[in-house]
Amino acid sequence: MTVELKSSLVTAIQTAAQKAGMVLLSATQGAGFQGHPTAVFQLGLTDAAAAGRSLKLELSDNFDFDKPHLLPEMTTHLAGEAMRLRNPRPECYVTLAGLPIAFGQFQWPFHRSTSGADTYIVHGEMHLADGGAHNLHAKIAASVTVTFAEIVPAMEQPYAETFIYNAVRKTVDLGQLEFVKSGNRQPVPVTTRFYSRWQKKFIFTETDDTERLRYLLSKVYWLSGVLGEGKPVWIADPRDAQYLNTTEADLLRMAGHEAGEGLMTLDGQFARATPALMARAAEYEAMRDAALDFTKPKFNESMRAGEANM
Repeated sequence: MTVELKSSLVTAIQTAAQKAGMVLLSATQGAGFQGHPTAVFQLGLTDAAAAGRSLKLELSDNFDFDKPHLLPEMTTHLAGEAMRLRNPRPECYVTLAGLPIAFGQFQWPFHRSTSGADTYIVHGEMHLADGGAHNLHAKIAASVTVTFAEIVPAMEQPYAETFIYNAVRKTVDLGQLEFVKSGNRQPVPVTTRFYSRWQKKFIFTETDDTERLRYLLSKVYWLSGVLGEGKPVWIADPRDAQYLNTTEADLLRMAGHEAGEGLMTLDGQFARATPALMARAAEYEAMRDAALDFTKPKFNESMRAGEANM
């Protein structure tokens, strides 16, 4: 551990990690998007199932747990990450339409916009993760207004990563992010439309049991069956529950139903794909293709032919 980092910050992270069932592997100094110093932590698990996997946590180097709820919320975040690290591909998710994606290269923490806009920005990337070698991806610039930032405990990775990832997934659902082999950074505005002040929670989409069941099967097909070589994936993920506007208990309930149908096997909060589910490959590949096609820009053919009255 480097002496440049505040010992109080390192100690706090170490304490939160231990409570979450993780170990602090290293703590070093880094630099954010605008060159400001950051504190970079690598955390891992002690069990053999997650050997070789680690979590990168990057905070402003002057971050302080100066509010009583910040450290407990950090511990909750790390507890969720500890469960995701048991997934064969912890960085991978699926969208509601059945598109498997992987998040990476996020440059935490947020930085203020350099264009003069009154926003906080975080850059990252999202890749199509279907096992192919096509390199289809989207470079992302997720923006949060200063007013919206007031509802976030701190503009730091542990307190914002979940709603940023879900805002990206929702933007894909709307067909507003395109997967390309190269291209410019695409905007993801994170606004109050994603937050209910009355209910004091994020709401990205309304789903019913049918949509949630389809989502769970798609998740297990891609993340366990295709990308995970049959290894189990975490079903009761609060990040998915927020995205689908449901609860972790409800996701487990529905997974139990599908286990009874023989499409997955359930072990506690984890599920793995069965041969019966993998036999439906054509269905999930068609869903992927349709979801990917939806993200491609559509042009008015009459305008392309010069027939529009402009």
